[in-house]
Amino acid sequence: MNLALVHSRARSGVRAPAVRVEVYLAGGLPSMSIVGLPEAAVREAKDRVRAAIQCAQFEFPARRITVNLAPADLPKEGGRFDLAIALGILAASGQIPLESLRDHEFLGELGLTGELRAIDGVLPAALATAQAGRRLIVPAGNGAEAALASQVEVRTARTLLEVCAQLTGRKTLPLAIAVPSERGEQLDLADVRGQAHARRALEIAAAGGHHMLLIGPPGCGKTLLASRLPGLLPEASEAEALEAAAIASVSGRGLDPARWRERAFRAPHHTASAVALIGGGTQPRPGEVSMAHHGVLFLDELPEWERRALEVLREPLESGVVTVSRAARSAEFPARFQLVEAMNPCGWAGDARGRCRCSSESIALYRARISGPLLDRIDLHVEVARLPPSELRPDAPLAEDTASVRARVVAARERQLARCAKPNSQLEQAETASTCRLSAGDHALLERAVDSLQLSARSLHRIVRVARTIADLAGEVSIGTAHLTEAIGLRRAARGLETQGP
Repeated sequence: MNLALVHSRARSGVRAPAVRVEVYLAGGLPSMSIVGLPEAAVREAKDRVRAAIQCAQFEFPARRITVNLAPADLPKEGGRFDLAIALGILAASGQIPLESLRDHEFLGELGLTGELRAIDGVLPAALATAQAGRRLIVPAGNGAEAALASQVEVRTARTLLEVCAQLTGRKTLPLAIAVPSERGEQLDLADVRGQAHARRALEIAAAGGHHMLLIGPPGCGKTLLASRLPGLLPEASEAEALEAAAIASVSGRGLDPARWRERAFRAPHHTASAVALIGGGTQPRPGEVSMAHHGVLFLDELPEWERRALEVLREPLESGVVTVSRAARSAEFPARFQLVEAMNPCGWAGDARGRCRCSSESIALYRARISGPLLDRIDLHVEVARLPPSELRPDAPLAEDTASVRARVVAARERQLARCAKPNSQLEQAETASTCRLSAGDHALLERAVDSLQLSARSLHRIVRVARTIADLAGEVSIGTAHLTEAIGLRRAARGLETQGP
């Protein structure tokens, strides 16, 4: 037979759409053409495939070869189709059995010697292969990553010859084995001296998944506090961890299969562009907001960030999704992250020793670099004071460690998941109304606070959700006045900031 069909997978955002590699051998002068919207690296596959087949001691057909990558309107990129193309040529020319290709999908780039080289985006392809009910063969370098998809049979090969031996029944390829999961070094909250108010806010943020802004003079511990947040968060579920790992897989920055269960902590420099944050490129890649999916995104020196870069955060903060659109194609990336921002009031403004010499006008101008609508989306606005030297002594008593605080956070999060199957920060308006009910007196208190602080309707709902989280930490069924008062207090630190900027 002169026609062979081989299954493979393309890469489109964090999806892995199916691609059917159709190889047809016809009479005429020897040639090889690849159609189906291939980019340069895919078109160059014909030279890699020819050399790999010949080095594996197979015969490269001296015929007119047409390779169609279907569907034709899906862009194809990279060397991920090399193995499928080579196997299609061998099957169409009768050198390996056609029947052996039906229940398999193939991914891998070929070297000129027939060596199989690792590619990116293997985990999404493995997950999609499991849904299709087929088996997957990948390069040995991708085995540990593909093995994270536990519901699919994944086998690994080092060369084209090994794959052909598997398909002809002469050899059985080894199963991909997942690397034992390990946890990196955990930063302990006990390292944070003093700062009882900020530590309490950090616990609330972890329990409810709330965004947080830390405001304080240089050196007061804002970065130290932010770096301890991932250790307080509950362990990611398998579904959450796989989503985050799939993003890392397609990012081109690599995925560590041993650390795939850890929540991400991303801290880009303030010179990062809007594209670096949100994602982009000719072939769209995820940005920092997606790399922090189900983890923490920390933005230090907030007023130093370019205004345009900060404004792109508005939509993903609300929707949890980023759509990167380009002229030729678009891609959608999940971006459900927890945002922690840190800023100085302006130089040393707010320092107890009065070291700031800035005028009120210059302080207002400095704060106006951050737009009100962005600050409106931050649940907790926390003032971090400069500590006296006596609290920084090595023999000063240590505060609670991460394990103790995390136990309360996990218990509060479990209450939220049992009630609405999501953290309080993600509650919709109707869910907020039904699960965050206030007494008549507390409603009046909240209304007075909103008028006094000049807050928006969005801020009102966020205060109520924070109060619900505080009640969950206390193990209370309903929100009390003390819970609501504490939640309102966590919006006061940025008074005068939210009205700045358009």
